[in-house]
Amino acid sequence: MDPVDALLEIASLLERERASRYRAKAFRQAAATFQDLPSDVQGDPTRLRAAKGIGESTFAVIRQAQAGEVPEYLIELRGDVEPEKVSVLRGKLRGDLHAHTEWSDGTTSIEVMAAAARAQGHEYQAITDHSPRLRVARGLSAERLREQIPQVRAQSGDGFTLLAGIEVDILEDGALDQEDALLADLDIVVASVHSKLRMDGRAMTARMIAAVSHPRVNVLGHCTGRLVQGDRGTRPPSAFDAAAVFAACAESGVAVEINSRPERQDPPDDLIATALEAGCLFSIDSDAHAPGQLSLLDHGAERAERAGVPASRIVTTWGLSRLLAWAE
Repeated sequence: MDPVDALLEIASLLERERASRYRAKAFRQAAATFQDLPSDVQGDPTRLRAAKGIGESTFAVIRQAQAGEVPEYLIELRGDVEPEKVSVLRGKLRGDLHAHTEWSDGTTSIEVMAAAARAQGHEYQAITDHSPRLRVARGLSAERLREQIPQVRAQSGDGFTLLAGIEVDILEDGALDQEDALLADLDIVVASVHSKLRMDGRAMTARMIAAVSHPRVNVLGHCTGRLVQGDRGTRPPSAFDAAAVFAACAESGVAVEINSRPERQDPPDDLIATALEAGCLFSIDSDAHAPGQLSLLDHGAERAERAGVPASRIVTTWGLSRLLAWAE
């Protein structure tokens, strides 16, 4: 087995299972380090082990791969990965409108995320790093976002388009945490609540309706903010009038995100039903913070299919031209 392929597959599996981001990053770094080493160093165990960026675990994987074996750690991870139900809907998804890079709180570069999206078979992928209010996630100032936009769009080509976007914070009064003129320059705007999640339900309803009524918003991200499992613990959903919020989404043509992260499962099934009844569009998104998490779309597609969401109302089943016309 090729050592680089083995290291990168391990990194992707660790990312998909939301393991330590530092551990996954170490395997990606080791793959890059090994690839850049001269062939004589690659074949010399002593010098290989001494190379900066090659640790004990990654060295063992490389040596086993060089011996023509599937590394033991890779075999272990392949066995640990939860088997997925293959949904018909998953095969209809053509892209993903919510993902992060190292510009905010993701783990890898724009280029690596673009390559991973291509490998998933996506026709398009949006990069939606956080806005400045979310300092803990290194949210992008207007200046940084302006710098990022051309770097994102430069990754498009050969039938694949990387869309410039943002996950913009919905402030307490429903305003958006970025300049309107800059939002207008983006391809996709995902608006999400990240602060004051326990505010009064009437105030939260007004806050969310104001945000989805903004003409530049395309997607309402992880609407309840809940966490149902995972290392961050659990968190109850925010209180708001879902029927009123989803009616505003339907009126403005804003898609309700079906967030594919298993720790979120957001919206809950009953709110997906409410959004369906309201006539909403949907966007099945990975909310990936690492390349291996792009495949979490499997989870979102399975939930949407089980909830009876028609493919025609899921914007991420649409081709690029129709998607961009809707997002205009």
